[in-house]
Amino acid sequence: MTATRRERRVALARSIALELLVVVSLFLAYRFGRLLVGHSSAEALDHASELIGWEHAVGLPSELGLQQLMLSSETVTRLANIYYATVHFPLTALFLVWLFVRSRDDYRRIRTSMALLTAMALMVHAAFPLAPARMLHGFGFVDTAAMYGPNVYSSAPNADSVANQFAAMPSLHFGWAVVVAMGIIRVSRSRWRWLWIAHPMITLLVIVATGNHYWTDAAVAGVLLIGAEYAVRTWTRVGGRGIRVVRRSLTPVAVTPSTRPSLVAPTFGGHVVLAGQVRRLPARRGPPARAGPAEEAAYAA
Repeated sequence: MTATRRERRVALARSIALELLVVVSLFLAYRFGRLLVGHSSAEALDHASELIGWEHAVGLPSELGLQQLMLSSETVTRLANIYYATVHFPLTALFLVWLFVRSRDDYRRIRTSMALLTAMALMVHAAFPLAPARMLHGFGFVDTAAMYGPNVYSSAPNADSVANQFAAMPSLHFGWAVVVAMGIIRVSRSRWRWLWIAHPMITLLVIVATGNHYWTDAAVAGVLLIGAEYAVRTWTRVGGRGIRVVRRSLTPVAVTPSTRPSLVAPTFGGHVVLAGQVRRLPARRGPPARAGPAEEAAYAA
């Protein structure tokens, strides 16, 4: 193995290790950040009741009606529970690995967008605790995961050491699903890539029908994702403009020799540059002019 190939492999290994460290750190920060946010169940349930009333007032479809439709088939209900419990994290992780291998630049942008979305979601969780619909038994909702399994949550929400069950808004299940679909459609060149639109659509139906989220949770996640995308694009555009400004500053220069020149070299547009006092030349149109008598005399000297 040549030294160049060895250096490339070492650089790739370092890059992979760094990205794994970043992703795992962000995941752990989010996980423990949710657990550190403590809220009473009464506050979260009150917010849930108010949200359902608001959704009904603006004419949104009934989450309860969708859940009852799903419960008419035990098979569909079990499949929805499995989808909710097993697809979210593994598919997102596989997507990030695929994107890292396929397009490093797109990976960095999408990873940053996802990190911003998750950070903003954590702030909303802290400011607005919200109980999921499956806890609102007085409204007719049921916990489909507790009925048929698999169940990823503890039966005692306040004692759950794995997840904050009062963090229904926004839905990162939906937000991350949109990121996955958007990233694959953006990067892949397969004509089948548009089928990935089905992933966030199925995720939306699953999280609502199983009683884990409301329509509004998905809408808020979408708004936060738009904000994260805008921030990343703005940052990228500002960085690119800074590079262009530096390049634009490299305008043609000439030298007014105040002392005997020690260096002579051609520069932009065919002008002759002499070591000495530098001044800017105005932008010229048309073909570059030949050096004048003064420059030729200085060059001959």
